[in-house]
Amino acid sequence: MTGCGGGRDPMTNHPVRAVLAVALALATIAAAAADPPAAKGRAPFRSRATPKERPQRAPGQGAPAAAAPQSGAAPVFKTLIPEAARRVPAGPPLEVAPIDRARRPAVNAAAALIDDIIDRTSPAAARVEDAPLDDALFARRAYLNLGGRIPSVPEMVAFMGSKNPRRREELVDTLLSSPDWVSHSFNLWANTLRLKDQSGSHVFYAWPYLDWVKRSLAANRPYDAWVREMLTADGKVWENPAVGYQLRDQGMPLNYVDHTVRVFLGTQIGCAQCHDHPFDDWKQRQFFEIAAFTAGVRTGIEKPRSTRSGGREPPSSLQKNYERIAAQAGSMARDAAEKKTPFEGAIFGFLEAHRRSVDWGPNDLLLPRDYHYDDGSPGDVVEPRVPWGEEPPQARDLDPRRRFAAWLTAADNRQFARTVANRLWKACFGLGIVEPVDDFRAGNPPSNPELLDHLAGLIVDLGFDTREFVRVVVSTEAWQRRAVAHDPSSANPHAFRAPVLRRMSAEQLWDSLLTLIARDIWAYQRPTAEAYAVLGEFDMASEEADFETAYAVFGRFRDASLMWPGIDGQLFKHHRFRDLSLARASELPQPSRMGHMLREFGQGDRDVIDGRRTVATLRQVLTMLHGFHGEALVDDGSVIMQSLLANDPARGVDVAFIGVLSRPPTDDDRETVSMVLRAAPTPLDGFHDVVWALVNTREFLFIQ
Repeated sequence: MTGCGGGRDPMTNHPVRAVLAVALALATIAAAAADPPAAKGRAPFRSRATPKERPQRAPGQGAPAAAAPQSGAAPVFKTLIPEAARRVPAGPPLEVAPIDRARRPAVNAAAALIDDIIDRTSPAAARVEDAPLDDALFARRAYLNLGGRIPSVPEMVAFMGSKNPRRREELVDTLLSSPDWVSHSFNLWANTLRLKDQSGSHVFYAWPYLDWVKRSLAANRPYDAWVREMLTADGKVWENPAVGYQLRDQGMPLNYVDHTVRVFLGTQIGCAQCHDHPFDDWKQRQFFEIAAFTAGVRTGIEKPRSTRSGGREPPSSLQKNYERIAAQAGSMARDAAEKKTPFEGAIFGFLEAHRRSVDWGPNDLLLPRDYHYDDGSPGDVVEPRVPWGEEPPQARDLDPRRRFAAWLTAADNRQFARTVANRLWKACFGLGIVEPVDDFRAGNPPSNPELLDHLAGLIVDLGFDTREFVRVVVSTEAWQRRAVAHDPSSANPHAFRAPVLRRMSAEQLWDSLLTLIARDIWAYQRPTAEAYAVLGEFDMASEEADFETAYAVFGRFRDASLMWPGIDGQLFKHHRFRDLSLARASELPQPSRMGHMLREFGQGDRDVIDGRRTVATLRQVLTMLHGFHGEALVDDGSVIMQSLLANDPARGVDVAFIGVLSRPPTDDDRETVSMVLRAAPTPLDGFHDVVWALVNTREFLFIQ
């Protein structure tokens, strides 16, 4: 694929005409078995012929369409789109912190400094493809990069019709203070933080934590503050949802250290768990010195720890009560199995959740038994020590875990700033200055060190306001140029004079299709963290804790539909189209099940950091050709079809192209669509094919 900066544009015109040509051929075949359309100049959207079922037609991949009405009769309205998705939204789906619009001059000045660095450090050859975005492409990129979806027809028409000379700045500021930004940001961080609804028995009820992440983004909390809170939170997840981060790796304390350093410091030290790093300067002892900071973290009922005198801690009331109540639940389950009577097996997950909490207590970390280096002996106690810099003086009297968090998030810990700046830069430009983003090391230097250092300083100066950082980046001239293709295996680094041409992420694709289908894309939201307060009505550590109380609280929790399959039931009852739920990617199960469109297009399994896949597959092609959206898009209740039905066929061409591709049709486009419409049994059938064809173009799938 060639770049999009100059010469023939590989994303428009010819591919659109090629796909529409397929639609034309199929429409011609279908028309041979159908009544001819009305005379030219009188072609209605629905046939006025004798009522009959419209035939099944390959492009739409849907069920038989609604019967055509008698001559002069009102059109028959038939839809499978759930009513919740078709309703006009009553108000904003969640509260988002407003953006400081008065800072716009400072934002533009900061953006100009970034452009200056890029201009000074990029070779002359990189400037050949410089091509600024027109307004239509800018709006589409802004919505996808900042809102995670394409713009709707009304949004696009309003932007293109605006006479405000600063309409681009206004659009950026509006999107960054919208729920769309929160949803898109959540998807990005869910991939990095490995957010899952359920991970074995360790994080059975993780939803309060996931909601806390989303609400932290909505409140625009400083990045260093919410990272520090995740690293130091205590309690149960429904009391203090931030503990979900530490519970994510419950029972794997060394993996927890590895993941934390990779996510927040962009450094891979996992190899040093077992031996000195073979390709970097990390020593095994250094790894254990970092791990010693968090060795005292407890994440539930564990083996009683050894005391300094050589004895053992006595069992806690939590442990004793759990063993007693779990044994009683097991006995009842066996009785129910023998008598073949119903029994709520999910009660065991409920009890498991109540034994999971986070607190800290003194605990020595020892060098492993196979340690064989000269700087220590197996069994030696390891004292916590930071790998570079100094611990902040104000944190030295805190427990080791809080000392580590204070050091990691300190403003003078340059690697913390460099890592998040690099992650956010990649989110905007499609490529990090250091790639992979979690592989900072001497053998993998940044492609533009001056730019990375400047960005690190910028985010520190902004008080780790990640939203304001993105606001600056997307205000640069570089970000507002036409995307160019970049071969990641090339010896020449990307100059960042423009973003990298890339396909939509799985979540962007899903939410863009949802924008074409549902009027209210926020009709469903996941339960809030506050909804889980009912779990706190039972205290496993209390002297009064018994099975009857636990089962009663579990019943109230179950009846509130706050657990699977109750959540699935609510989604399918009110938001179901065929076997899928019409909700934003951020509100669906995390991650979606195997075979779901999100997984087919690369949504990660959340078992590894940044596990999203970007490679193209044949299954993706087949999904686009035959997926659920083919039927949903041409459903009478879909947004795009409702927009088409509200206009005459001539205006419908504009609606189709603006709705799907966010741009008006060219003269060639109009000519090709006219041929499709003339060959179709009715103009509505023709537009079914047109919409299906446009969604299957590269222009739709790629962010230019």
